[in-house]
Amino acid sequence: MSANQPRRYPRIGSSLDVAEYFAAQPTSTADLPDPEPLIRNLTRGVLEVLAGVREVEQLARWLSEDSFRVLVTRANLAARARSARQVTPARPVHSIVSVRTCEPADGVVEGTVVVTTPHRTRAVALRLEGLDGRWRATSLALL
Repeated sequence: MSANQPRRYPRIGSSLDVAEYFAAQPTSTADLPDPEPLIRNLTRGVLEVLAGVREVEQLARWLSEDSFRVLVTRANLAARARSARQVTPARPVHSIVSVRTCEPADGVVEGTVVVTTPHRTRAVALRLEGLDGRWRATSLALL
């Protein structure tokens, strides 16, 4: 290399390569803990958020961005309904009747939890995906 030529640095990668490198990395089911305790605890947490006795931010760690936004919206609607009826938030009394899980793909678990309260029976359906070495709920529905 002569003194007249500018020094050239090797190209590290395109912006797509960089974004892919820093994106959430899938994790195999074998490298993750048993999902059932998380499914049970996440269900309890969601019911408490909707009852107004838990902050939704406490569950953010286990939720994907889309699931978090949906839960925030639902919690705001529940708070508005409680306010309109002038009901104070109270810890929900419930029991988990059953938990069913299936594994449609490696690193993916879908679960259904049946929950009873003194007034009704509900189901919570969720999808967990292994991302960055832990389970995250990418879909969440309270039926």
